[in-house]
Amino acid sequence: MTVYSHSRLSTFEQCRYKYKLKYIDKIPVPIEKSIEAHLGECVHAVLEYLYKNAINGKTLEMDEVIEKFSLVWAEKYSENMKIVRDLTEKDYFNKGVKFLIDYYLKHKPFQDGTIETEKRIWISLEKSFPHKIIGYIDRLVFNKKTGEYEIHDYKTANSLPNKEKFERDRQLALYSIAIKETYGREVPVLLKWHYLNYDLEITSKRTNEDLEKLKKEIIELIKRIEKTNEFPPQKSPLCDWCEYKPYCKAWGNSIPEEFVKKEKQGTIENIGTEKLKESFPTSSKYIVD
Repeated sequence: MTVYSHSRLSTFEQCRYKYKLKYIDKIPVPIEKSIEAHLGECVHAVLEYLYKNAINGKTLEMDEVIEKFSLVWAEKYSENMKIVRDLTEKDYFNKGVKFLIDYYLKHKPFQDGTIETEKRIWISLEKSFPHKIIGYIDRLVFNKKTGEYEIHDYKTANSLPNKEKFERDRQLALYSIAIKETYGREVPVLLKWHYLNYDLEITSKRTNEDLEKLKKEIIELIKRIEKTNEFPPQKSPLCDWCEYKPYCKAWGNSIPEEFVKKEKQGTIENIGTEKLKESFPTSSKYIVD
């Protein structure tokens, strides 16, 4: 059994070469992480901290939230982080502070029925299908007023997708399958994205028919991945944020000699380690998509 995730599926669709380096050859990334990934990781960590306190009956003061952000930022920051845009580390830090202040003022006292934060879920696509999907819900809420379960997702990206993107978004729709498997097929599930750069909340829903269709599409995609033998690079605007760009042949770069043999053979080693990484993801989870 191979454990898939939304990120893994998206990587295959965006660039098969990156997919091969990351998931098949398991070549370590040459870039630690981007400043955008760092920003997303820190904001997620602070919002998780805020809501865990709220679940336990404590509403943090704004000063406590910003102080926590400062501590997390300093703890996880590295001078080697990649900065693509013409901004400084301080600019990104200030963006994070603004995100949290805006969010705090809009949602205080945070007593909205939050059940869990960073909830790990498993999705079974079909009983006989050998592969599973793993995911992490930023925040799961049960709204007593509406009787709906809400899947909340925080975004720190600069871009704001159009409405069509949200109506066909795969990630949260997949997560809603797991929630329905847990709480009942007929329970209503609301999908919510918090675009912090715009101080904007966007909602969407899926019918059971939509989710059944999605399952079939994911099964076909995974079958295609499993049969794929050619992994050409695909240039796109996302390349500037790709941690494997220094190794990408599409940009005239090459893989270090120590990894060349492994890349050519396409071997899969340390399967147990890879499964462990899938179950307990690193900060790459927070890379802006």
